[in-house]
Amino acid sequence: MDEMDRTEKQTDADVDFDALQREYWERQLREFPELSTWTGDNRYNDRFTDLSLEAIGRRKTDEKRMLEQVRGIDRSLLSGQDRLSHALLLFELELAVQAQRFPPVMLLNQIWGPQLMFPQLVSVTPFRTAQDYRDYLHRLAAFPHYLEQVIGLLRLGIELGWVQPGGPLRGVPDQIQGQLVSDIEQSALYGPLIHMPDTIPEAECAQLRSAARKYIAEAVFPALAKFREFVTETYLPAGDRPIAASSLPDGEAYYAHCVLEHATSGLTPADIHQIGLKEVARIRAEMGSVLQETGFKGSLQEFGSFLRSDPRFYYTKAEDLVTAYRDIAKRADAELPKLFAELPRTPYGVRAFPDYEAPSQTTAQYYPGAADGSRAGYFLVNTYRLDMRPTFEMEALTLHEAVPGHHLQIARAQELRHLPDFRRNASYTAYVEGWALYAESLGSSMGFYADPYSRFGQLTYEMWRACRLVVDTGIHQFGWTRQQAIDYMQENTAKTEQDIAVEVDRYIVWPGQALAYKTGELKIRQLRAKAERELHSRFDLRAFHNALLDNGPLPLALLEREIEDWIEAQKAAS
Repeated sequence: MDEMDRTEKQTDADVDFDALQREYWERQLREFPELSTWTGDNRYNDRFTDLSLEAIGRRKTDEKRMLEQVRGIDRSLLSGQDRLSHALLLFELELAVQAQRFPPVMLLNQIWGPQLMFPQLVSVTPFRTAQDYRDYLHRLAAFPHYLEQVIGLLRLGIELGWVQPGGPLRGVPDQIQGQLVSDIEQSALYGPLIHMPDTIPEAECAQLRSAARKYIAEAVFPALAKFREFVTETYLPAGDRPIAASSLPDGEAYYAHCVLEHATSGLTPADIHQIGLKEVARIRAEMGSVLQETGFKGSLQEFGSFLRSDPRFYYTKAEDLVTAYRDIAKRADAELPKLFAELPRTPYGVRAFPDYEAPSQTTAQYYPGAADGSRAGYFLVNTYRLDMRPTFEMEALTLHEAVPGHHLQIARAQELRHLPDFRRNASYTAYVEGWALYAESLGSSMGFYADPYSRFGQLTYEMWRACRLVVDTGIHQFGWTRQQAIDYMQENTAKTEQDIAVEVDRYIVWPGQALAYKTGELKIRQLRAKAERELHSRFDLRAFHNALLDNGPLPLALLEREIEDWIEAQKAAS
């Protein structure tokens, strides 16, 4: 093949692949309207995902077709970022097709189930024009049918023996009941109608408000009440089963798939369990050193009890806790230029979880901003049971959820306009959570962890993630009971009883997800050590951090390949 022919073929391949990437992302937005809203694309804000068996079957056919199309492209003819995009699209579609062997029925849990999805979605939906409100009315009207489809799939799951264990979901009925307020105007679903833009005529505002009240009162609330009854009387009793994912039909293959999906590596559950045990031992030794520094006379468990009971480590007012988180975030913002060559422009805010959601939620969570920059990101903090929210953990948690953790990484990816949309909005758990855990370790160089209690708090969070490797695999692969998992966490962390119980229940209903944090962080640390070792005095931490971030999220194997190429490029440049 002469050079001109090869150039023409390469151009054709680039064009074909560009079209395939766009088709893939457009399909994701069209088929999953909630995702579209979260990313800031508002074309489908009037609907929910179609969960009919026909729609699910169509999506499966599309995934297989697109996988064959991607496999049919000659990667050697692609250029630039298209080569990496090809590897990523192949990874995502192969994972999706592999998942087709498992029934799509595990839709309900206490963390992100359909009972919580709509209010969360409302919080990121724009309400600027009359059309925004009309779309919202359509979405309100569609919600009962969506819940009916959820119930249908959950019933199918019961028939197939694919159902969540009932214990962790015991708070779900209360999550639903908390939304069924007597005053419609106090509902989170009515919130957008309270303060409407001045650009909408008052008469139209009145019509929109009236229609929203009618939909919520006569359609949405009855549908939620029916869903609550189904969960209480049918689904929870059906969940009287062992808590291990491997106990499901085809469960061992299912857990292996969950591990691959979240850890994005070739590690087996047994490998991960052993890595966890080693990390727990290492961090425990470091915690012992910090304990000595405080002058405390007693064991690690006694020190944990002291931290959990001394009132100096707890706020008594929810607003004071939120304010303190905001202060830490401001301090962190000022330190970022020392660590990064380029920073995202999208801002973020700090606010509390809604009251109905907080009891079953984790200590904090990050909600991304819109991909087009039209909506800020949010760091949500839990103000439920302030006696379980110690101050010595707050610095590490802020660095994880806000900056330089989730907000910085996700906002940076969204702003990489030269990358295809599916990459800018990707979320490979080991990368995303591994980066956020690594971000916690940057606190010392940012002026945080100045006292031994905060350093112990940072180690507590790292230990928590190390324990997850042991506990998640223990539960789902090695037959651990819930109490065994709780006992192990209590023996090795200073986390509160409330946090431990909530977290263990999270691991039970979300197999494999908890493995991502330490797996990803250890890989990033390994890559940083390699770069420092091979580049010596030429190592630039700011440039290294941007090398980690500037391809968007990646599965760990691809991240390793890209950083190794970056190291070689740095050597060649010098």
